[in-house]
Amino acid sequence: MSTPSSSNGTGYLLPATGAQGLANYPHARTIPSTARTIFVSGTSSRRGDGTYEGCTAREDGTHELDCGAQTAAVLRNIETIIRGTTNGQRGLESVVDATVFLTDIRADYAKMNAEWNKVWPDRTKAPARTCVQVAALPNERLNVEIKCQAIIDE
Repeated sequence: MSTPSSSNGTGYLLPATGAQGLANYPHARTIPSTARTIFVSGTSSRRGDGTYEGCTAREDGTHELDCGAQTAAVLRNIETIIRGTTNGQRGLESVVDATVFLTDIRADYAKMNAEWNKVWPDRTKAPARTCVQVAALPNERLNVEIKCQAIIDE
């Protein structure tokens, strides 16, 4: 079933008899052929000063990681990147596909989904998405990273 078109194309949802997503994302998304594509590299919760949102250092040198806080920061960082590439004209509403990398999918999937669903409360307008567990991310202070593609109508 096709959904109404939005700034990130047209979503497709399986009929109610098919397996439904566990969060707000369509099964597929089509984009207009006149669109410009932005490929956003893997993005983390790292701040400009080199610290990481959602990471608290413990006295023993280990870190307590909050996947919800990190996911919210990652999505804000991606928003900043897209706004920068479009001179402020577009943001997360233009994302058509995303890949989410988690270091502990069992512990963090629900927290990541909660933040995802705040950004995209309507799954018919959400990007297509894949979520995978990875053995590690580039820094021990991270438990989530997202890469994505966005489109901009020309």
